Formats: sequence, structure tokens, C-alpha cells
Amino acid sequence: MYTTELGKPDSKAPVPLSKEDPALVAAFEARVAADEFIEPKDWMPEAYRKTLVRQISQHAHSEIVVMLPEGNWLTRAPSLRRKAVLLAKVQDEGGHGLYLYCAAETLGTSREEMIEALHSGKAKYSTIFNYPTLTWADIGAIGWLVDGAAILNQVPLQRTSYGPYARAMVKVCKEESFHQRQGYEIMMVMAGGTPEQKAMAQDALNRWWWPSLMMFGPPDANSPNSAQSFRWRIKRDSNDDLRQKFVDITVPQAEYLGLTVPDPDLRWNEEKGGHDFGEVDWDEFYAVVRGEGPTAKERLKARREAWDNGAWVREAAQVHEAKRRAKLAA
Repeated sequence: MYTTELGKPDSKAPVPLSKEDPALVAAFEARVAADEFIEPKDWMPEAYRKTLVRQISQHAHSEIVVMLPEGNWLTRAPSLRRKAVLLAKVQDEGGHGLYLYCAAETLGTSREEMIEALHSGKAKYSTIFNYPTLTWADIGAIGWLVDGAAILNQVPLQRTSYGPYARAMVKVCKEESFHQRQGYEIMMVMAGGTPEQKAMAQDALNRWWWPSLMMFGPPDANSPNSAQSFRWRIKRDSNDDLRQKFVDITVPQAEYLGLTVPDPDLRWNEEKGGHDFGEVDWDEFYAVVRGEGPTAKERLKARREAWDNGAWVREAAQVHEAKRRAKLAA
């Protein structure tokens, strides 16, 4: 769902392009420029491979971690219908994580390496999931705002240059559209309900608006990986362009709900045909990236415990597979 270019340039830099075979590099870049998909068995620069592993694994981690704040409300959903819909959504998120881990594995990394990087703090996931879900309205805000931002980030990835990643995103984007509609419907019901319910919806919008804008990553001038990702067509749109598009789409939706976007600088700019809006608190963004978010430690603790508690399942599956293969070979 969520790729915000969180990584900093890696101290263990891959082989520089200048040291790769020039003929292979030229052929690779010609294919990328022609909008051809690069497939797992194709030659690719080590820097391209490493960039994709970082981005796809971060994306996969985010899909798995989002199950925590949403799952927090599975037993407290206000009706059986809401519970069933939320359960379907949480299951979707788990599936998205699996698709993406599989896509990353085609690049030569292993599931265990990716999980270890997450648990050790070396790998990042979307900062948005280090905020708590305090009320049921937060589930609506996540669907409407967070999944809405994710869709804008992910639709261009259906045209990313790496084939397995692009193909995985087709199914993911279809399911994210359902997630966004589910969230907006919750907000519609609450905004049209009692004064207390509408206040709850407004409070959720107040708390999730700015973190949702952060989902698109830092300003283009401060995004360390964007230039190379554009060149290799891993990335198709800039952080700032996507953020502007999100604001322009979402503000009328908030107005329809009768809710107020918590930005005193928000106003329509006729000349540019879009909204002007306030500056994101980037100090908060980078603090959350560093693991200082309200629930950051809780999220990683839960992931580590889930991994450790599931060890017996993985071991049993490996033993079963070994027996199956031995039987076939006999």
C-alpha cells in the first residue's frame, strides 16, 4: 500500500554503474526507456536490484503492519456487518504483503532476510502506522485518507519497470479501491449521525490529515532516492505532484461530509487550478521515521512476537514439505 521513499542512501552502496558492463547497462536502459518490463531472469544493474528490494520490502512490511491498528477494532466494530467488512479488509492487507514479499524474493533476497531487517529496525515501513486508532472513526479515516493516499501512490506502480512488482499492483489496487470506499462510507454515516458521532469523525480527520500528507514522502528536493527511481521508471510521479493531487481530490470529499480540513492555509488557487495548503511538519515526519511515533515500539514488539510465536508453524510446514518431496523422489 505504502511506499514513501523513507530510506537514506545506503552506506553499503551497490556496484556503481561506471563499473558495470557498459553494453549491458546500455541495453538495460534502452529497454527501460522503451517501457519494457524487466523480468527476474533479465540482467539488471545491482543498484536497480537493490533499490527495488528496499522499496518492495518496505511496501510489504507496511501492508503487514497496517493489520495491527485495524485489527485492534475487529472485536469492537459497531455491528456484525462492520466487523465482517473490516475482517475482509485486514485479510486483504495480509494478502498484499504476501504478494509483495514474493515479488521481492524474485530479486534474490529471502523472506527471512526481509523480516530480520524489519525486526532489527534496518528496514522501514510507512510512518502512518505509528499513530494510534483511538475511536471507530479512525477506521473510517484510515480507509478514506490513508488508503486514498495509497491508491494515488500505487496506481502508477502498475506501470513500474519491474514486471513482478507491476503485476502484483494490479490486484492490490483493485482491492485498495474497496478499502477506500469502505472508509468513506464509515465517515458518511458518522458525519450524518448524532452531533457526538460527527464530532468523532471531525476529530479523526484532524488527527489523520497531516500524517496522510506525509505518506507521499519528503519534498522532492529532499527525497534521496527519487532521481534514480525516475530514471529507471521504478517511480512515475513525484512526491509533491501526488500530494497536490491528493489534496485536490480529498478537500471536496471533506466538504461533502460537512467536515473541515484542519489547515488554516488551505484555499483554492484559481491560477494554478488547485489548492494551496500549509506546510507539513517534516520534523514530526522524520521523528516518526526514526521510530519515535506514538506506537512505533508497540508495532515492532507485536511483529516480533508474532514471528516468534509462529515459529512452530513454519517449522511444521518445512517438515511437511520435506516429507512430500522425499515421497515424490522415492
